Amino acid sequence: MSDVTVFLVDDHALFRAGVKAELGDGVRVLGEAGTVVEAIAGVLALRPDVVLLDVHLPDGGGRAVIEGVVREWPEAVFLALSVSDAADDVVAVIRAGARGYVTKTIDPPALIDAVRRVHDGDAVFSPRLAGFVLDAFSGQVPPSSDPELDLLTVREQEVMRLIARGYTYREVATRLHLSVKTVETHVSAVLRKLQLSNRRELSAWASTRRLL
Repeated sequence: MSDVTVFLVDDHALFRAGVKAELGDGVRVLGEAGTVVEAIAGVLALRPDVVLLDVHLPDGGGRAVIEGVVREWPEAVFLALSVSDAADDVVAVIRAGARGYVTKTIDPPALIDAVRRVHDGDAVFSPRLAGFVLDAFSGQVPPSSDPELDLLTVREQEVMRLIARGYTYREVATRLHLSVKTVETHVSAVLRKLQLSNRRELSAWASTRRLL
């Protein structure tokens, strides 16, 4: 069994189980979590060699996990594993501190290799995604390619994703530890900034951008 240890973060339990099965003895999975809060606590408690995390989570995202962990453990190593290949998602987590980004179409041997490489200090990206990072960090293009999304604060983006996924205001409030009134205020701001009229339009807007 490998001596490289991993903490797995994804909000779908079946996916986590599949990844663990695919990793086999290639790496050792120390723990797993399905929310930002659980992930931060688990990573800080177990101190894995690599945190393998999804970009989108119900109570935030990979960026929130990274920011929460590095405040107390700056040496943590992160590799994003996501269904999204959107430039905005890639650049956001790399700017937050992830060492690599691969998509969920990756095969098991390549994923194991990616985990080992980031543990060894390499930067690892799925082939098509490396260009996004090079462009963003060389200043050739803005760090985000969606000016509408940039209008929203980090918290507004978190609220927007949950509302667009169909969660009620009360469910969003519970997940994000906010009051219902605060959630309503955020939703109003999101709709105003994006010039949308209702939740149905918001869901369609988010879906076209693969933000769900």
